[in-house]
Amino acid sequence: MNSTKNTSLRIQLQQAIYLVINPFVRLLIKMGLTPNAVTTIGLVLNVGVAAIFVFGAEEGNRGDLSFVGWAGALVLFAGLFDMLDGQVARLGNMGSTFGALYDSVLDRYSELILFLGICYYLVAHHYFLSSLFAFIALIGSIMVSYTRARAEGLGIECKEGLMQRPERVITIGVTAIACGITASIIGGNHKWYWPGTQFQVLETISIFTLPLAFMAILTNITAVNRLTSAKKALEKKERGNLKALLILLISTLTLCTAQAQHSTVTKKVVEEQDTLPVPPSSSKLLFYLQRSPNSNTILCELNLLANGQLNEEEPVHVSWIRYTEGGVRKELNYIQRVFAYGIKSTPLGNGSYKLQFVSYKKQEFLLMKSPKDGKYHVYATINQKQSIVQRFFIKVEGGSFWKPNVVYLEKKGIDPSTGKEVMERFKP
Repeated sequence: MNSTKNTSLRIQLQQAIYLVINPFVRLLIKMGLTPNAVTTIGLVLNVGVAAIFVFGAEEGNRGDLSFVGWAGALVLFAGLFDMLDGQVARLGNMGSTFGALYDSVLDRYSELILFLGICYYLVAHHYFLSSLFAFIALIGSIMVSYTRARAEGLGIECKEGLMQRPERVITIGVTAIACGITASIIGGNHKWYWPGTQFQVLETISIFTLPLAFMAILTNITAVNRLTSAKKALEKKERGNLKALLILLISTLTLCTAQAQHSTVTKKVVEEQDTLPVPPSSSKLLFYLQRSPNSNTILCELNLLANGQLNEEEPVHVSWIRYTEGGVRKELNYIQRVFAYGIKSTPLGNGSYKLQFVSYKKQEFLLMKSPKDGKYHVYATINQKQSIVQRFFIKVEGGSFWKPNVVYLEKKGIDPSTGKEVMERFKP
């Protein structure tokens, strides 16, 4: 429950920040900057942060903490570009699968280089214990990100926990600035003692290093919690897969028995689309699209935010199940998304949307909540009746990649008034 509240608060905070930075994002887009270029700028700025720490270690003295303050200011400025690249991709409609990978890789490089500078500075000025905590914080930071990436690679969402990258950037940047400002007021060598004793408790640099110690603890706790959460989700998923396999086995045996009993009486014409694999049902699946001459299947699913609400900017997420590659899930590439299977959505109000395939805009269908079950469904006209769409099938014979010879397009769904299956074929 707390994880859900934290996620909701994070989303609300992000939306508030986007209202402030979106004008700047649009300026970057007009200047011709791509998301990858913005990500690269963030990396360069983090190299600058490390350079300030290294220079402060070599040229500054132990009591001169001005370098820490300036480095903190640049940390926050570099962190701003971590948020800008995603917005440039969204507002500029320049998102790509490689762009997401490029962003993740450069974020890890940025963090490693940042902590390299911090550790170098602390070791050079003989803050050995603090440098050890900084290195442990680095380990935790990388493992927080790696655990999420590895879990999502296995099909498990794993975003919960404290000290994610935005929190880490803000913690380092704000405390470094506070340390530099405090040092300019009371001195970089100021020390605090336990009342009535000569036992030193803290010193000025502690304003920066103490939060690093907390970060070292919290990041590793977050990584372990994510690992535990992913373990539970994977075990649940495996139990579900076993159940589905048993159901499939029973269904197959039943079908084989029925076919054996009636094979001498009647023969049913089995068409190509009836032999293609059926994707597993889920609460997100709206409909799927298949085409000859292969079994790879396009999934059109509800695009839900982390809080369970529909993403109003992009309500439908389109992806592949690549049955010819062992049934792996894959995102559409740029050409497929822009010219073939991507879906354009137009808000109509009251939570409903007009949908169109980018490659065939004559066919319009409607995404809205059903008055019967309160769930989102996609509706289209099938045999002159508004029906719930379940599958599109495209019969292709010959032609080229850019201009295939489409024999017919088949729409298959359910008549919501009767619950019966309906089907219609037409030449597009």
